[in-house]
Amino acid sequence: MRRLNRKKALNFVKELDAFPKVPESYVETTASGGTVSVLAFTAMALLAFFEFFVYRDTWMKYEYEVDKDFTSKLRINIDITVAMRCQFVGADVLDLAETMVASDGLQYEPVIFELSPQQRLWHRTLLLIQNRLREEHSLQDVLFKNVMKGAPTALPPREDDPTQPLNACRIHGHLYVTKVAGNFHITVGKAIPHPRGHAHLAALVSHETYNFSHRIDHLSFGEEIPGILNPLDGTEKVSADHNQMFQYFITIVPTKLQTYKVSADTHQYSVTERERVINHAVGSHGVSGIFMKYDISSLMVKVTEQHMPFWQFLVRLCGIIGGIFSTTGMLHGLVGFCVDVVCCRFKLGVYKPKSVSRIQKTHTNHN
Repeated sequence: MRRLNRKKALNFVKELDAFPKVPESYVETTASGGTVSVLAFTAMALLAFFEFFVYRDTWMKYEYEVDKDFTSKLRINIDITVAMRCQFVGADVLDLAETMVASDGLQYEPVIFELSPQQRLWHRTLLLIQNRLREEHSLQDVLFKNVMKGAPTALPPREDDPTQPLNACRIHGHLYVTKVAGNFHITVGKAIPHPRGHAHLAALVSHETYNFSHRIDHLSFGEEIPGILNPLDGTEKVSADHNQMFQYFITIVPTKLQTYKVSADTHQYSVTERERVINHAVGSHGVSGIFMKYDISSLMVKVTEQHMPFWQFLVRLCGIIGGIFSTTGMLHGLVGFCVDVVCCRFKLGVYKPKSVSRIQKTHTNHN
């Protein structure tokens, strides 16, 4: 009884077969069909190979939302070299409420402003990369995906032992400020607290020593991530006058970066530059120095690295194989039909009349 039920079930399954088998004795193979099959299998293999690399690749997804974090502190990472001695310059931050932020996290290091040959080569390479980033914005995705692998953006140490005097000051370190608009500036004299704001002891510094030529080796906001280039990294300005003011207007965008290598809360920023000579006689008022006025955007960007799901890769792979198989089959049938039409029209090949063939054979025998 069980065998009978199994046999009925097997016959039922056979009736549902959507792929009926044709005996090999009824199948005709041709050289053209074999050639098309070889080409089709080759195309399938190549496209499947390239599709595998597409599956392995990742892309960055950008999402925007309102930044609701107003209580945390904003970290400013600074590495700037000014062509003045350290005892003549001071750096501090003044926020929107005219509150002076303590600059205890900054270090003043006497250095030489001119770069060594290896440092100059490194600096030129950094500028070339920055120019490419301004032209090709999609390269930023490559930097996001390769964080922690890229070279550090800090200026490498000198490889020589210079004998010239230390004529510049490297100001580096970090500050923590409230998340409101502010002004980070470097000007003449050390900053001192003041009941109505703050002031710098500039009266004790000779006007002839003013030189605000500077090089920004690194300037970033938030968590510092190796391998990420910022818009002002590598910027170098040479002052043409003692009373020169350099201004940078910065818009900071909070950014949450989530990749397969790192997860961090950092900040991106855009910048607009301006410089002018201070001359009160012609109405160009101000204070000589370097001023970085920053403002924080209310929108936050979430950058997430995404990957193609495995099921989608299988669907695309089946589409490639099935599409090529069906397309080559139709093309082969169409070409065969056209060849048959042409041969039938001009009496060629198998369509050549048999009577003509017999006359040709008889003529050959008489000869």
